Amino acid sequence: MTDKTENTAAIEAAAKHEKWKENGVALRAFFCIFGTHVFAGFVWLLFYLGEHARK
Repeated sequence: MTDKTENTAAIEAAAKHEKWKENGVALRAFFCIFGTHVFAGFVWLLFYLGEHARK
């Protein structure tokens, strides 16, 4: 009976660990996408300001 209990506990621990890893990947993807958009907005701003600069 204890083998079954230990096995169930191990499966639950593995499931928690996998969920934690999934959350980490999602968070990392969010920051990469967000950072890329911020950088693209900054480049767009530079082009906009350069286009409207006095020459």
